[in-house]
This record gives sequence, structure tokens and C-alpha cells, in this order.
Amino acid sequence: LGMALVLFLVIRTFLVEAFQIPSGSMEQTLLVGDFLFVNKAAYGAQIPGTAARLPGFTRPRRGDIIVFAYPRNREQNYVKRMIGLPGDTVEMRAGDVRVNGRPLPEPYVQRIDPAHDGYFPEFNWQRDYLAVRSPDALRRYHPTRDTWGPLIVPPGKYFVLGDNRDNSSDSRYWGFVDQTAVKGQPLLVYFSYEREAKAALPWLTDIRWHRLGAVIH
Repeated sequence: LGMALVLFLVIRTFLVEAFQIPSGSMEQTLLVGDFLFVNKAAYGAQIPGTAARLPGFTRPRRGDIIVFAYPRNREQNYVKRMIGLPGDTVEMRAGDVRVNGRPLPEPYVQRIDPAHDGYFPEFNWQRDYLAVRSPDALRRYHPTRDTWGPLIVPPGKYFVLGDNRDNSSDSRYWGFVDQTAVKGQPLLVYFSYEREAKAALPWLTDIRWHRLGAVIH
């Protein structure tokens, strides 16, 4: 039993950990009620009690889905898609993302409310990272949910967005993700059930059988 416990802790800490999806910010890629296995070794697992990390066998790439500690509450885990790498210039025009001046193909994006674009006070952080920060540019900068930037991603940071673009709290609102906050890359869905179902035991009676074992892209 002792060896089994040690093995479990080693696997959970350095290799694979289970996470669940509590919100719809990544629909239709990930659904509320999905349970994921996350590869913590891909980017290098953090050694507990230290800031050090083990060597990873890859680095986050544009388009990857990543699990990370929410910048405003490191106890919470978020799942989003990588859009901007350090040094990239990112922007959005009428809902279309551009990276380094080129449109970014996003076949995974879901738009549920494209007509209700608007300004949020949280967007004010963006002013410090504008590609052009002249007094005139700052005065004319009025970012909205679907039109903002261009912003320059600083060293050691990432810019992330949810696939459910009109219903996602992501880098547009609270800023960049630090490289050290990244925990891993989702591998597959090992269990899924319809959490909105009215049945008494939805985790038993409303299983999404077609999603079990689905590889995450």
C-alpha cells in the first residue's frame, strides 16, 4: 500500500493529473462535465515546494490547449487555448484574431452572441502593452470584447483565449499568463456527463459515451 501511494503521488505530481471542466468557456472543444487527463511532463512539471521545474520535452505552441494557474487566484486552474507567444503581436478585429499581422485560422471557435460586442473596464490593462503607445494612440484606444490591440506579448508570458469566444474570461480581461503558471497539456477525456441534466444521478445516467477516450486538440 505504501509503494502504491508513493507511485500515485509521483505520477500525479510529475506525469499525469486529472482535471474537470466547470465552465463552458471552451465549448465545443471541451464541455462542462468533461474530466480530463492532463500531461504535466510535456512542459516540465514543477517540483513541489520550489519554483524549479523538471525539463519538458516540448514548449507550448500556438494553438495548444493548456492548463494553468489563474493569474488572479493561483489556487484555481483554468483551461484555455494558446494564441500569443512571447514577442508576438496579437489583436482582434470584429472577432477575427490576428497574430503578427496575419489572420489566425480558428476552426475550433464557437460564437454564440456575436452581435453584443462591448467595452469592459477590465480591458484597461491593455494600454500598457499596446504596440503603439503614443499619447494620441492611447487617447483613441477604446478596446471592446471583439476589437482590441495590437498588443505585444512580453517575455515569459502567453496570451490565451477560450474557444467559446463570446463567453470566456480570458487574457482579454485579466492579462497574460506567466510561463511558470502553466501546469500541463490536456490529453484526453476519460469521463463526461451532462451536468445540466435533471436526473437525480446525472453522473451515472447521463454519461456522454461518445466523448469517453476522446483525444483533445
